[in-house]
Amino acid sequence: MPHQPFGFDVAFFTISNAIIPFVKYIAFTDGSSRGNPGPGGWACIVASPKTTVEYGGREAETTNNRMEMFAIASAIKSIKSGDEIIVHTDSTYAMKGATSWIKGWKRNGWKTASKKDVENRDLWELIDSVMNGKNVSFVLVKGHAGVPGNERCDEIATAYADDRDVPLYNGPTAEYAVSLDVNVVERDELSKLPKKPKSGGFYISLVKGVLEKHTTWDECKARVSGVSGAKFKKVGSDAEVLAVEKIWRG
Repeated sequence: MPHQPFGFDVAFFTISNAIIPFVKYIAFTDGSSRGNPGPGGWACIVASPKTTVEYGGREAETTNNRMEMFAIASAIKSIKSGDEIIVHTDSTYAMKGATSWIKGWKRNGWKTASKKDVENRDLWELIDSVMNGKNVSFVLVKGHAGVPGNERCDEIATAYADDRDVPLYNGPTAEYAVSLDVNVVERDELSKLPKKPKSGGFYISLVKGVLEKHTTWDECKARVSGVSGAKFKKVGSDAEVLAVEKIWRG
C-alpha cells in the first residue's frame, strides 16, 4: 500500500546556502513501470527545513505516466492549503499537463483538441484538486543525470515496481543522506524562461550573498541602491528564482 503524504508547518527553506523565505517545501518525484502497462511504482521526496519524508507505493497494473502523475499528486497533497512548493520532475508529460494542458481539457469537458477523451483523466483531476489553493511551481530535470533527489526517487519507484521492500526515510532534514541540492538548472536554461514575468511577478535582489524577495520595485531599489555588487531582477515564478540564483552565484 502507498505511504500516504501528510503536511508540515515550517517557515522557510535553505537552498544552496541562500535562505528564500517564501519557499516552504521542495519535492522530487518519479515513477516507474515494468511494461507499459505492467506493475509499477511511484516515489516522492518532500523536504522542509526541519523534516524530510520519502513516500512510495505500487500498483499491479499501470503505466509509467500514471506513476509519474501519482508521485506528483502525492507530493503536492502533503502540504497545507496556502503553502508553496517547488516540484522537480523528469516527466515532460506530467509537468506540461499540470501547468498548461489541464486548463484546456477542463474547458472542453475533458476532451482533447481532437475531441477524444483525455487519457488518465482520474489522475489529472486528482492533481488539479490537490493543487487548488497552493502555490505550486515545477522544475523539469533530466532523468538519470545524477540529480540526487531524482535518482533516489527512481530507486524507490523501481523497487516498488519490482515488488521489493525499500526503507523510506522520515526524519530530520539535517540527517537525510541524500543531497537536496536544487542547483540543477544549467546556465543556458535561463534563455528558455519567459522574457517577461507573468503579470504581477515580484523582484529579487542579492546583496552581500543574501537573496531576498520584494513585492514592489521601490522596496527592491531601496535595498540595492548604492550597494557595490548588488544584483536585482524581476521574475515571475519561484522556479525562475532558482535559475537566476544559479547564474548569480556562478
